[in-house]
Amino acid sequence: MVLAIDLGDAEAQRLREAAARLGVAPEELARALVTDHLAKPAADFDAAASFVLNKNAELYRRLG
Repeated sequence: MVLAIDLGDAEAQRLREAAARLGVAPEELARALVTDHLAKPAADFDAAASFVLNKNAELYRRLG
């Protein structure tokens, strides 16, 4: 699956810096973070995901 995400300038910079510290490409770090997070299912993730999806529902509708 190919996934494109839009990060704000601050988040993109933090991702680049973290990736540089680890010696990997930002895309590799993002993939590792998602993979690691999905490997540890937690109720708080479900709640956070639901909150974000509901909060940004109008934005997602406009982008779709």
